Amino acid sequence: MTLLMVGVGLEKRGLFSEGATYEDGVLAQTGRRTTRLGMEPFDIRTEQGRRGWRDTLLAIEERVILANKYPGMLADDLSDYLFARSTGHIGSLMTLINRSCQRAVRVGVERLERELLDQVKNDAASDEARRELQLAFETSKLTSLPKLQRCKAS
Repeated sequence: MTLLMVGVGLEKRGLFSEGATYEDGVLAQTGRRTTRLGMEPFDIRTEQGRRGWRDTLLAIEERVILANKYPGMLADDLSDYLFARSTGHIGSLMTLINRSCQRAVRVGVERLERELLDQVKNDAASDEARRELQLAFETSKLTSLPKLQRCKAS
């Protein structure tokens, strides 16, 4: 059986510890058979982090099925924008991409571009946190592009 639990504060709710004493914990079933995996957001403050972000966008780009998609649509043209809109969280990024692809098909443009994405709502946490990130990108205080891609864009 596979048990998938997603949420905040699972440890505080007692998911990983059973019983009131150490002896109870030794005999615990769930805590001994559960592996916690964290989902940290992407960190673009380092070159390695920016490369990881770009690699993720390239992988997503390959799987996007739109008639007018093109190489670099996400990883080059929308990298900073997508980071700001998702705040680097993969779940928020995928929600935005999925909703945007649906809109692109409905309106007949069949590609992702900033004007279209601006019309797509994302999760509340990302929308709330994006303003500061967008300002940092717009003022060139932050970039999601690795050095090689920044040189090509210049």
